[in-house]
Amino acid sequence: MTAGLVAFVRARFNEELEKARFAGNLVGSRPEHFGVGPEEAAEHARFSVAAAEARIVLLDDTVVPYLGTAGPGGRNAEFQLRLLAAPYVEHRDYPHDDGSARRPGSPA
Repeated sequence: MTAGLVAFVRARFNEELEKARFAGNLVGSRPEHFGVGPEEAAEHARFSVAAAEARIVLLDDTVVPYLGTAGPGGRNAEFQLRLLAAPYVEHRDYPHDDGSARRPGSPA
């Protein structure tokens, strides 16, 4: 379950990064169409991409390395993974286990 949930969350985060890049390019190329100035469009695009990249780094650098380890670190990593996955619990590809559908974000 954990490996499947990691793959699922990573895929969603990569999708969000691609969406942020696409939206940034679109708004940046025609800011007047969206009622914003070029500087505001560029700033928003940078922020959106940086936020999406930060979620990927959070997953890869502070959660995944500790999954399956004994003690509080492993339990924390499992809990953090479920919290990161919680917004996607209704997604058709969410890898439900016996408790995650009823309690997204709760420890295993």
